Amino acid sequence: MSKQLVVSHAGAGLSPCDIADNFADLHPPLDRGAAAAEASRCLYCYDAPCMNACPTHIDIPGFIHQIATDNALGAAQRILNENIMGGTCARACPTEILCEGACVVNKTEGAPVKIGQLQRFAVDRLLDAPSPHPFGRAPASGRRMAVVGAGPAGLSFAHRAAMLGHDVDVYEARPKAGGLNEYGLATYKMVDDFAQREVAFLLGIGGIALHSGKMLGRDIHLDDLAREYDAVFLALGLGGAARLDVPGEELSGVGDALGFISRLRQEADKSAVAVGGQVVVIGGGNTAIDAAMQARCLGAASVTLAYRRGPEQMGATAWEQDLARLNGIAIRTWAQPVAIEGDGHVERVRFAVTELVDGRLAATGETFVLPADQVLVAVGQQMVRTGLDGLRADGAKLWVDDDYQTSRPGIFAGGDCIRRGDDLTVQAVEDGKQAAVRVDARLRAKGRD
Repeated sequence: MSKQLVVSHAGAGLSPCDIADNFADLHPPLDRGAAAAEASRCLYCYDAPCMNACPTHIDIPGFIHQIATDNALGAAQRILNENIMGGTCARACPTEILCEGACVVNKTEGAPVKIGQLQRFAVDRLLDAPSPHPFGRAPASGRRMAVVGAGPAGLSFAHRAAMLGHDVDVYEARPKAGGLNEYGLATYKMVDDFAQREVAFLLGIGGIALHSGKMLGRDIHLDDLAREYDAVFLALGLGGAARLDVPGEELSGVGDALGFISRLRQEADKSAVAVGGQVVVIGGGNTAIDAAMQARCLGAASVTLAYRRGPEQMGATAWEQDLARLNGIAIRTWAQPVAIEGDGHVERVRFAVTELVDGRLAATGETFVLPADQVLVAVGQQMVRTGLDGLRADGAKLWVDDDYQTSRPGIFAGGDCIRRGDDLTVQAVEDGKQAAVRVDARLRAKGRD
């Protein structure tokens, strides 16, 4: 466990310097010597479980061997060939349940090889190197593709499509590209404006034009895109915050956790972001942990995370839960919010105590109250369906076939807006990469007909 915050006590706030320290890098990067030492722990398994656990199937033993032989740039090339956003994933992936969780060294030494930190070491070296862009483009195909959404899936699709020789226009509703990498990850996971550095690197391949401030259904329309481009890829993510639908949710001081995280990410002076003294975060995923931790970073004297089910059902990994507890965040499970109360501004949250009865969540009849002057809601995100009329749904997401094509020919989709794998950055990157390959194959086959 690496991060220990400077904390606020009742009646005593934090200085701007303390707050800045709290938002420093969660995992300080490895230097060359530490990276070489860590790489030497790898067993270079032939049938490496770590590779199978990675959604993008990076050759992990291969890149670690290159680091061990002082070839960090070669290691980075190997990583980025499979995961063009390997820098972000090295910082934000739940490696403890993916590659590092599968590492054989867990059994031999009791702790995995630090795969995420080694990946970061290699990718950062390449991004900092004054060398030519490591990826080239195939001969121009003469085809044009549109991408809607400049998050991990959309950018991954755009990069792979550009590699394959296509020209790509990326339309993004927000001012900056990056999606959740820019707007939705805890600041201490992505310091030094890394999300934008990564976007700039990715665009360096050429053939990709980014159009910010363009929202589907308002500024651009699916019918127009389908007529103008050879293929359209929807990488819409989950842009809508789910609501609690309890009385008092409209009170001042109640907001969604992603909005809170986004404001922090875009504010250079973190101390300028207001935080309550008694903060209650409602939710059980990594976004809830990120919001709770950052409220504590800002100086909240008391932060409680409340989740309606048990710790085993929490979406947040055990590592993230331990990080929160280490920094004084109380985690209350079996707590279902039933009302937010206050006179104009939130003052308390009322909860029902819950339990599982025959596998279903039920109230026990007991209740309790937590005092709060700020409530952050992190109970999931929803896809915004504006501009998607006529596309078949798969539950709350978009239906796609095995080639990522939606119910409308020529319109493809990937990332969090489809039901394939976990809602993780690394899965979105893989979706974008694979979708670009499938679209390319379809267009080339069509051209031969």
